[in-house]
Amino acid sequence: MASEEINEDYPVEIHEYLSTFENSIGAVDEMLKTLMSVSRNELLQKLDPLEQAKVDLVSAYTLNSMFWVYLATQGVNPKEHPVKQELERIRVYMNRVKEITEKKKAGKLDKGAASRFVKNALWEPKPKHTVKVANKGKSKT
Repeated sequence: MASEEINEDYPVEIHEYLSTFENSIGAVDEMLKTLMSVSRNELLQKLDPLEQAKVDLVSAYTLNSMFWVYLATQGVNPKEHPVKQELERIRVYMNRVKEITEKKKAGKLDKGAASRFVKNALWEPKPKHTVKVANKGKSKT
C-alpha cells in the first residue's frame, strides 16, 4: 500500500479505509461474476428446498444491503427508509431457516430405547411376600 499513489481529493486519514473498501468491492465483484456464470434455474435445481430458501434469502439481503449503502452515499439516511424494515424482515426469515437447519442436525430420540434405559436404571424393591422354599418341605422332629 505504501507504493500506491495517495489522491489529494480526500483526507489522508481515510486512505486505509478506502483501500480496504476497494478490496472488498473487488471481492464482491468476483463473487457476483461466479454467481452469474450459472443460471438461476440450474443452480436451484441442484439444491434441496431448504438450500434454495437460503440462496433466495442471501440474495435478497445482499441486494437490500447494497441499496442501503447506495442510499448512504446519496446522503439519504437509510435508517429512516423502508429498506430498514425490509432488511429486518429478511433477517427474521433467515433466523427461521437457521432454526430449521439446527432442528435437522439435532439428534433424534429413540423413545423405545430411552424408556428401556430409564426402566432398567430405576431401583425396584423386592416383593415382601416371598417365602423361603427350602424350609417348606422339612418338618420339626
